[in-house]
Amino acid sequence: MAEPLFTPEEQKKFDAGIAEILSHYPSDRKSAGMLPALRLLQDLKGWLPPDGLRLVAKSLEVTPERAYEVASFYVMYHLKKPGKYVIDVCTNLSCSLWGAEKMLAYLEQKLGLTAGETNDKFTLRETECLASCGTAPCLQINEDHHERLTQAKLDAILARLS
Repeated sequence: MAEPLFTPEEQKKFDAGIAEILSHYPSDRKSAGMLPALRLLQDLKGWLPPDGLRLVAKSLEVTPERAYEVASFYVMYHLKKPGKYVIDVCTNLSCSLWGAEKMLAYLEQKLGLTAGETNDKFTLRETECLASCGTAPCLQINEDHHERLTQAKLDAILARLS
C-alpha cells in the first residue's frame, strides 16, 4: 500500500490553503489559482510529487496534464525532489561577461555535481536571468539572492551551508 501524500497536518494545511486560493477566483475560473496552488504544494512537500499534481489538478478542475504543463514551464517548481539547497546560477549575458561560467565551473568542481544534477544536499542549476544585471555575477540559493560574487564570496556562502 502506497504511503499517503500528506500527513494529517499537511492535509489540513493543503485543504485550508486551496480554499483560501480559490476564494480569490470566480467558481468558473478555478484554474487561475494554478501558480499559488503549486506553490502551496511545494511549500508542504519540498517539491511537486505526481500525486500532488493530480490533487492540485482535481482541486482546480483541470487535467493533471495541465498542472504538469504549468509546473514544468516554471523553473521555480521542482518536479523531482531537490537537494536541501537549490543553487541557481545565472549565466545570461551580464553574468557571463562577469565570469558566471567560471563561477558555475567552480561550483561544479567544489560540489561534485554538474549543472542539472542533485545530491541529498545540493541541486545545482544553470538558470536564466535573475534580474541582477547591474550586480553580476549572481546566483540564488533557495531563492535568496547573492550578488557581485567572487570565488571568496562563494566559499564563504558555501561554508555557511555546511
